[in-house]
Amino acid sequence: TLVETLGLSSFTLVGLSLGGRIAIDYARSIGLDAIWDRIHYLGAGLRKRLRSIEGVTVHDIGSVQGGIVTFTVEGTSPPDVKEAMRMAGINVSVVTPSSARLDMETRGLAGLVRASVHYFNTEDELDRCAEVAAAAAAASRRGL
Repeated sequence: TLVETLGLSSFTLVGLSLGGRIAIDYARSIGLDAIWDRIHYLGAGLRKRLRSIEGVTVHDIGSVQGGIVTFTVEGTSPPDVKEAMRMAGINVSVVTPSSARLDMETRGLAGLVRASVHYFNTEDELDRCAEVAAAAAAASRRGL
């Protein structure tokens, strides 16, 4: 069974079930529309900050953009940007063509940094993310 394959105990399953229920109740108390509005606002805010940085390119497309923000820093590999973010306490991931084959290959993208904002993120956290991206871009321009 999946439970055995993953090595989950019945206690873990109960905890996951209860935690999921609490998360659902919390989201409903805030309101899904309010959550979407906040995520949309924060995503747009991070994109705006990143687009203002020389050497940073935001790669998001689509008429509706949410909380997933993808970008690159010229001269710096996505894994190196991810590590710089990690050192600053910011969680991002790296997207490779193997996980977005149709999109990334068509656009000739070798890798992207993926930031995922959520309704609990703050403006200060968006600023910190942009500051780390700016520092990476500046270091790249200096040849560091």
